[in-house]
Amino acid sequence: MQTTTSAPAGRSMASRIRSIFSGSVGNLVEWYDWYVYSAFALYFAPSFFPEGNQTAQLLNSAAIFAVGFLMRPLGGWLMGLYADRAGRKAALLASVLLMCGGSLLIAVTPTYRQIGVAAPVLLVLARLLQGLSVGGEYGTSATYLSEMADQRNRGFFSSFQYVTLIAGQLLALLVQIGLQQLLTPAELQAWGWRVPFAIGAGAALVALYLRRTMEETDAFTRQTAAEATMPQSAQPSKLTVLLRYPREVLTVVGLTLGGTVVFYTFTTYTQKFLVNTAGFSKDQATLVSFGALGVAMLLQPLLGALSDRVGRRPVLLFFGIGATMGTVPLMTWLGQAGSPGVAFGLLVVALVIVSGYTSINAVVKAELFPTEIRALGVGLPYALTVAIFGGSAEYVALLAKSKGVESWFYWYVTACAAISLVVYLRMADTRDTSRMNNEEQ
Repeated sequence: MQTTTSAPAGRSMASRIRSIFSGSVGNLVEWYDWYVYSAFALYFAPSFFPEGNQTAQLLNSAAIFAVGFLMRPLGGWLMGLYADRAGRKAALLASVLLMCGGSLLIAVTPTYRQIGVAAPVLLVLARLLQGLSVGGEYGTSATYLSEMADQRNRGFFSSFQYVTLIAGQLLALLVQIGLQQLLTPAELQAWGWRVPFAIGAGAALVALYLRRTMEETDAFTRQTAAEATMPQSAQPSKLTVLLRYPREVLTVVGLTLGGTVVFYTFTTYTQKFLVNTAGFSKDQATLVSFGALGVAMLLQPLLGALSDRVGRRPVLLFFGIGATMGTVPLMTWLGQAGSPGVAFGLLVVALVIVSGYTSINAVVKAELFPTEIRALGVGLPYALTVAIFGGSAEYVALLAKSKGVESWFYWYVTACAAISLVVYLRMADTRDTSRMNNEEQ
């Protein structure tokens, strides 16, 4: 359904930047809270799963990490519907509030020795809340940043979703590095791991306050005004409208599949891989991951701006070809890296490749759908794909290692990247076919 109402006056660049900043700060906090779990799993796993060796404990904590992903489709659906009905701002406020609750629950949950099986049960509940939050955050945030950007710089501005996503991960690692310097390993394992979750809960409240200053997008405002002139009986449900775009939904699934598996392999899982396979200390693995992610964060706006000049498809093809050809050798060499410097260099190469996906995947998805179902169209199929493939990546990797066939995981990642490469080869360049191009900003 296309709107025909007149558009409000265009926003100034300063107004766009202020709104994008307000939205991005909340996104940073959300992803910090999400990644703190993975960053500190090495320390809190024994508190919730006291039996077994390190791989078994990490396998259990990775299973709960995957459980959190199962809530992401529900979050993508509920928050997507809410964002397309009540507004992008309202949905972003709700998602950060849910994340606050999940982080606070982890921070105060007693250990297995104190309350028995109730401890991992509460951990699961907290991850379910966080999964619901992140599931809604992605689609709404991608939609908000893309709608707030002007047409010429949409790739550049929307890339800040992954700038703040990676910044959240870096912040989680920075907190970890700081605590590793201040506390002994025994203190970190006993109680220090609770500190980052408490920080996350407090930061989420700050983000909630900042997001109250965000402006609603013009695209949603126009759509709401148009729908207000129509009788309720003439308005189909959002899900019904979404089903009119099966090709776009499948495109989101296809372009996400390889990207999410490769991304989680070289970000959240790599830190454990460097300890568990390459033999580095926890401190060394944290520093290597931190440095490489810092480089990746700086790459996002550069590749986003490049996509505004050359198109989205060439940047996606760079990722698809690089990940398909490079995953097996990069993972093999990382597992044999003899020094932190070598591991850092290899991980930077991997994340340069990954950035071909992360820098523009949000805007590509947003450009596929009309305003009335954009948040739902981006969020739901993305969350379903991430729940199935991204959330299980770490578990699959650790399971393969526990069975003595770790290299099988490298080929699994390669196969996922190859599937997405086929999608990139067949899809149109959304920079030129974007449904946003006819919407005045």
